[in-house]
Amino acid sequence: MKHTAASWSLSHGASVLPDGSVRFSVWCPKARQVRVSIGAGDGARTLVLTPSGGGLFSGAAAGIGSGADYWYALDDGPLRPDPVSRYRPAGVHGPSRIVDPSSFEWTDQGWHGCSTAELMIYELHVGTFSPEGTFDGVIHRLPLLRDLGVTAVEIMPIAEFPGGRNWGYDGVSLYAPQSTYGGPDGFRRLVDACHAQGLAVILDVVYNHLGPEGNYLPEFGPYSSDRHHTLWGQGWNLDGPHSDEVRRYLLDNALYWLTEFHVDGLRLDAADQMVDLSAVHILEELASAVRLQADALGRRVVLIAESDANDPRFTGSQQLGGLGLDAQWTDDFHHAVHVALTGESQGYFADFGGVRPVAKALADRFVNDGRYSPYRLRRYGHPAGDVPADRFVVCIQNHDQVGNRARGERLSVLVDPAALRLGAALLLLSPYVPLLFMGEEYGETNPFLYFVSHGDADLIQAVREGRRREFAAFGWAGDIPDPQGESTFAGSSLDWRRSEEGNHARLRALYTDLLRMRHQEPALRPGSASISVKHSESDQWVSLSLQAMGSALIAGFNFGLVERTLALESPGSHAAVLSTDGLRYGGEGKSGLTSTGLRLAPRSAALLRQL
Repeated sequence: MKHTAASWSLSHGASVLPDGSVRFSVWCPKARQVRVSIGAGDGARTLVLTPSGGGLFSGAAAGIGSGADYWYALDDGPLRPDPVSRYRPAGVHGPSRIVDPSSFEWTDQGWHGCSTAELMIYELHVGTFSPEGTFDGVIHRLPLLRDLGVTAVEIMPIAEFPGGRNWGYDGVSLYAPQSTYGGPDGFRRLVDACHAQGLAVILDVVYNHLGPEGNYLPEFGPYSSDRHHTLWGQGWNLDGPHSDEVRRYLLDNALYWLTEFHVDGLRLDAADQMVDLSAVHILEELASAVRLQADALGRRVVLIAESDANDPRFTGSQQLGGLGLDAQWTDDFHHAVHVALTGESQGYFADFGGVRPVAKALADRFVNDGRYSPYRLRRYGHPAGDVPADRFVVCIQNHDQVGNRARGERLSVLVDPAALRLGAALLLLSPYVPLLFMGEEYGETNPFLYFVSHGDADLIQAVREGRRREFAAFGWAGDIPDPQGESTFAGSSLDWRRSEEGNHARLRALYTDLLRMRHQEPALRPGSASISVKHSESDQWVSLSLQAMGSALIAGFNFGLVERTLALESPGSHAAVLSTDGLRYGGEGKSGLTSTGLRLAPRSAALLRQL
């Protein structure tokens, strides 16, 4: 399906026309007749839509404007919300509301987005980021993120989900920003405010499955596939009968966010779970459509795949058989660093251990790049060492790696402060695009747990049992916080007071200084530097050399519990830049240059500039 970027606008759903009338359009090949019920009480109106072929029904009604609620009635069935609702103020079981996107007054006309190489991403969950738990609550704290030095905010999914407590991956109304967060205008205010602070906005979208509660799409058409299943249920019908309109539903959704909400990028959840056997994969079509629309809008938009496939084709050129996305997550970096710092070896951590995987992740993008995976009991992945470094997003914490632990422990409670600082240096001195998880920068100790607020008792019990089964594979037993419990959600909120206290403030100072260096040093710009990595498994150290445009840096990382000295060819031709063992960051000040090389305190990192 091809989009003409210059003329694209959302044609399905309820659209307010220049004369104040509203045009309704819905794809419903399962129905013979579709009626729209508008308003309630004495002022309620009914409009019978006209079929136009291919399962499409449409019609217009005068004298409505924005703000009215409406439902669809399919044949003689019950009232249902619009599959392309822009707003669901009463939640997933309530009506749709008409919204006029042109009524919002944007102030970001001078904003044009970021390239992947400029990204320093801060992932956050709206509901637990601030006491307010809303889009406006995030706005109040944007100056803190600007001062920290990140360049982009990645927002976990906001498509309308059941209740008010959810990670967002159970969304069922993909076009409707979560009502309890502030709805569509609340999200527009947030994006506009981010741009005013010089921050790009990346929205996490879920195109691999839909949530189980409030999903009325099957009543309208064959949106899901009987042949393709994901870890979370049926996948989308991307390659079967009637799949053209299903694909359009997802493609339009992506263009909707960047056009009506000015977002600068999309993070595609579990993109490797989007099964599509078509000649043109949905992700390839999505990349082409987004690129066209971004060009038409005069903005830079990035598409980032979350993928555990270790497959460089996600970011490969479409002319050479790739999908053409801008970047992808690489979990291997997280796993390698996590195991090196914590010593954990359960589950998929079994593929890692020692410092060699850390060195390989720094040098070669993937650790599992075709080698045998003990966890999977087969060879896994594909080499990607020749793919530019700015095509990879790495982290040492994120919502999954924290929240999918039985008790949601952050790295700050799993390791000591020295190891926490070492992890920060590994992330922010790596040659890749870094991603921080909210609170990481000051060592938040509140957990980030999995939470929901479903209304279906059977579903609630299924979620509880499913979490127990997942945790058993990792050997986590004992009491597990109830996902449905309000206290589980409340206990996952950030405590911002900590960021100003003791070692928390000192850790934030380290993150701030490291991020500032990423702004200043050409060698730390992803995709720009030549990379050289060395390591010693026996002595537990890794060194990383980066050179680009007259900037030459050497970073040393000591994972051991004893002091180490890394030999340098010419110690006198280097200048110390930063050490995680510095007093400013809560260390003991023992690391530094000596006549024999770079001395590294236990569990520390240091950065040198080559003169």
